[in-house]
Amino acid sequence: MTMPEISTRGWYKSSYSAQANDCVETGLVVSSGMAVRDSKDPGGPALVFPADAWTAFVIAIKTGELPNA
Repeated sequence: MTMPEISTRGWYKSSYSAQANDCVETGLVVSSGMAVRDSKDPGGPALVFPADAWTAFVIAIKTGELPNA
């Protein structure tokens, strides 16, 4: 199975991750939304979320609806 190419405006790790390699990276998808991938496998698969779903997720984290463990 071939993975489709994800066109992002760059990949970013949290500043809290320092130089650790066991974290996730996010990338703003050119066509709208957010992609998330494992930083240890930059050529591997990524999850893509629609913009409204990603916004709801971020708001839920910020408001404490989801724990940020």
